[in-house]
Amino acid sequence: MAAVKPFQAVFYNTEKVGDLSQVICPPYDVISKEQQEDYYKQNPCNFIRLELTKEAPKDNARDNKYTRARKTFEEWLKKGVLIQDGIPCIYFYKQDYKYLGQKYTRTGFLALLNIGDDPGVRTLPHENTHAAARTDRHMLWKALKSNLSSIFVGYTDKTNLVEKIFLKGLANQKPYLEAVDQDKVRHMIWRLDDPAQIEQITGLIEGQDLFICDGHHRFEVANQIRRDHLAKVKRPTGQEPWNFVMTYFTNLDSKDLQIFPIHRIVKKFPISVNLLEQYFRIDRIKSKTDLMVLLARAGQNEHAFGLYLRSGMYLLRLKSRTLIDKVVTEGSADYKQLDAAILKAFIFDQVGTQSEDIIYSKDPSEVMAIVDSGEAEAGFILNPVPIKQLKAIALNDERMPPKTTYFYPKVLSGLTIYKMD
Repeated sequence: MAAVKPFQAVFYNTEKVGDLSQVICPPYDVISKEQQEDYYKQNPCNFIRLELTKEAPKDNARDNKYTRARKTFEEWLKKGVLIQDGIPCIYFYKQDYKYLGQKYTRTGFLALLNIGDDPGVRTLPHENTHAAARTDRHMLWKALKSNLSSIFVGYTDKTNLVEKIFLKGLANQKPYLEAVDQDKVRHMIWRLDDPAQIEQITGLIEGQDLFICDGHHRFEVANQIRRDHLAKVKRPTGQEPWNFVMTYFTNLDSKDLQIFPIHRIVKKFPISVNLLEQYFRIDRIKSKTDLMVLLARAGQNEHAFGLYLRSGMYLLRLKSRTLIDKVVTEGSADYKQLDAAILKAFIFDQVGTQSEDIIYSKDPSEVMAIVDSGEAEAGFILNPVPIKQLKAIALNDERMPPKTTYFYPKVLSGLTIYKMD
């Protein structure tokens, strides 16, 4: 049974909504309350009304954010705001963006991933999930009978076969869909309906280990929906729509694949910096720029963290790797080398920091601003997780702590939808 197959995506009808940039939004899990409000105001057809519908004080079993999202979805389909492709396609997806002043391009494709009993691939998660987020997505996808946003997986393509197909056949054509998000990332979609080229792509993926980069909650929800249906079907064929999940695929060997770290902001930090000298070499740093440069440099050969306090900023470097096996008590050798695991074992567990006392942010400036405001007492700046380490932990069937990796740029919500009915 094929691991990957094309599908008939539902997408916005630009003749109805105009500029696609006004109606797309990021995935639900990176949208703050303030951003949710902004997207609501941006356009009456913004995807936020499906992806992250507002709650109301009088919500009940019959009228709640999920039933309102279903009603909106049905109305948009009826009025032609959303339309479905006439034939199954693979959708090439290109993202042009800048990071630290340098231009990057990430290319991938959207298709369906088989999550059945014999999918022909092994799909490996690397991060733990939260029950509340799983429940929320399950309720929403079940209400709409659709995948609203894709999971994000990485595959291996050392010959760049997929990119060559794109560059030769589609790259010089006008994109079918195009939008620019609030981070000024340009998102472009092309339709690939050529059976021979689709077969080349699906053949490449067959038999691979696929690594979930983003969308762990969505992957688990897709599997739960499948289990729900299997409990009601006597003789499943394996081709039912709920055996598949909409997925964005990108090449893990690409130099333009960016993983950002997710930093930790600690509400209470009841010890002085000097007490960390038991495990760390500590250097006081004068500026944010110096801290980021020195942290990145140190991270190439050792485990290092930036510590930001209102009294100053510091570079912490673990004194000895031999300490790791003694202090980090869980996980394989690969897991124990994870900076997030070392930070937890050597600092958070030592001072009694609980998970509810930690705020997560991908932005070092935000970390520092929250500490400066007095909302938190300390901020820890981390280096990114290397792809090699992510693969090793996933292949061990282990999970990193939640909020360990942040793949950039995000795959937008609202570009394609997979209807499962």
